[in-house]
Amino acid sequence: MATEEDANYPKEFGELVPWGDPAWYRGYNSPYYTKSHHDWRQKVRAFVEAEIEGNVRKWDEAKSVPKEVYTKMFAAGLLPAVVGAPWPEDFVGSGGPENFDAFHSLIFIEELGRCGSGGVLWAIMGGMGIGLPPVIHFGSDYLKQKVARKCLMGEEFICLAISEPYAGSDVANIRTTATKDPKTGDYIVNGEKKWITNGIFADYFTVAARTGGPGIGGISLILLEKTMPGIECTQMDCMGVWPSGTTYITFDNVKVPKENIIGQENAGFMYIMYNFNYERWGIIAQATKLARVCLEEAFKYANKRRTFGKKLVEHGMIKWKLAEMARQVESTHAHLEFLTYQLNTIPREEHFTHLDLIMDISLLKVQATKTFEFCAREAAQIFGGASYVRGGQGEKVERLYREVRAMAIPGGSEEIMIDLAVRQ
Repeated sequence: MATEEDANYPKEFGELVPWGDPAWYRGYNSPYYTKSHHDWRQKVRAFVEAEIEGNVRKWDEAKSVPKEVYTKMFAAGLLPAVVGAPWPEDFVGSGGPENFDAFHSLIFIEELGRCGSGGVLWAIMGGMGIGLPPVIHFGSDYLKQKVARKCLMGEEFICLAISEPYAGSDVANIRTTATKDPKTGDYIVNGEKKWITNGIFADYFTVAARTGGPGIGGISLILLEKTMPGIECTQMDCMGVWPSGTTYITFDNVKVPKENIIGQENAGFMYIMYNFNYERWGIIAQATKLARVCLEEAFKYANKRRTFGKKLVEHGMIKWKLAEMARQVESTHAHLEFLTYQLNTIPREEHFTHLDLIMDISLLKVQATKTFEFCAREAAQIFGGASYVRGGQGEKVERLYREVRAMAIPGGSEEIMIDLAVRQ
């Protein structure tokens, strides 16, 4: 909670393009942000400007982010933020912001998102952000020590492998099996996983597999390692988020030590649901920021492009488009801050069972991705032909237009989220 001392911190930050940053960047008072958040924002932005922004198109076309970026992020004191609050000091020591919380995580996403690439965001956050927390929260000390520190330092990589060719949002009906050897107690894993973010360069896979009967009561999480024989990964050729390494994975009689089970056998569905709130909150934050990038880019372009003897922004229809984008982005972001505050103040052990929180996160994910889709379209219309070309003035808008579906479907499609919210 902000204090009187925090109120004396510099009010304005950034380029101050109208609605180009959240309201508290533009001088509005906020009860959510402290001096620690202001300092963290400046630290993340400095890294993004120095190490990321000028390289985005190159990484996007190469469909990968260089490995040294991750170790640089750790050296800068940033990479452990990927797994969210609290700061994982048991594995990397102190070094994070004072009182690291969900608003620090939000700032981290928003400042990374300024690069205008969901693919770069997911290359950095999409694997470890959802693949490592089940190990940290439910894994044995053996697994934590084996995996956590090196991943948090950017030396090794981990991903979450749940979706299958025949089961995406329908997690309860996954078909990948982990059959226990009656003699050794070890597991033999067989099956397929699809659309796995960071899978192509992951060293570890947090895999949902069936260890028991049908439905939610027969699913476990188990850690597989790329060095285990029988694992084959193929990078998928997708519409967008190219550097994120979306992967198709097959497991063919993969022998996995019994020590690699995460938590209790057949309790995996609960662990997955525990993880989903944070995954969906992260997608909300990303989609809202990328919608804002579309708005900012369109506003700047409309103030320099001239048609029919005047600036684009002077045309009534363009004003309407910008105002409508701003209306949706600002209202979505206000709700995002509200739910971020709930994540800070509702005890973490209650997040999984707090039905109102689950309902509202589900609905806001739909709101955020629909806002992103609207802003990507309207920004493309404002840019005209420039948004149809890779590179140049419309580079960010062209890229983000292709990346809308990557936010609207993963983590629970819009249709699934609406159904879930009403059923709860």
